[in-house]
Amino acid sequence: MAVICALGSSVLLMTGCTSADTTRSSVAEAAQTTPPTTSPTDTASATDTASATDTASATDTASATDTASPSPSETLTDDQSERKALVPKAKVTWDKAADTAVKEVPEGKLVDLELKPTSAEATASTGSPSPSMPNPAPSQGAPEWEAKVAAPDGTVHRIDVDAVSGKVFRTQVEDQDADDKQQLADRLKKATQTPEQAVKVATDKSKGTVTGVELDENDSRQLLWSVDVVSTDNWNKTTVDVDATNGKILREDVDRD
Repeated sequence: MAVICALGSSVLLMTGCTSADTTRSSVAEAAQTTPPTTSPTDTASATDTASATDTASATDTASATDTASPSPSETLTDDQSERKALVPKAKVTWDKAADTAVKEVPEGKLVDLELKPTSAEATASTGSPSPSMPNPAPSQGAPEWEAKVAAPDGTVHRIDVDAVSGKVFRTQVEDQDADDKQQLADRLKKATQTPEQAVKVATDKSKGTVTGVELDENDSRQLLWSVDVVSTDNWNKTTVDVDATNGKILREDVDRD
């Protein structure tokens, strides 16, 4: 009996130990396989942080874009804006205006032509037709061609042509002394290149709308045709100086103001 009791006690002890080991093993495995639990508070905090970061980044990007990309109207200077407002309104091209003006002076030759806004003075002087004001002047600010045509003796006649209708609305003789007349007459004799030839040279070099042609001399006493060409892409004005005796380009200057 004593032996049987001893054997029973041993069996009970072994069973207890085995049960304890099994329990500890199950707990360890559960600890390894169960994922960590994230609290709702932590998740919300991470989401808010990411959202705030994205919003700030988007705001900074938009602000930088706005600063770097000004509106087109802010990039034009006063002169460029004036050209943009004036040039498209002119329906009469420079050559048509030149032909009209030259016909007003017997044997006359063009020495200067410029597209400009009609002055208030010209508009105010409009009244009954007269030799000096054969047609009504355009409204103030409307485009006109102001031409200067020289007679063979060098006398300059100013001829104002409406740049929309093509009609002459004012003619007058310029105030000159004898020396001025002689100097201009001499220039005209030396100028073997016509305004049309000079304009072709200039527009082959710089594309755009011709807004001015003038017979002049540079500092080196070279006789030249100064041709103004306005680009309708950016409203810059390019002045091309063409030698009035051989048709070569002497200078090219871009006015970006």
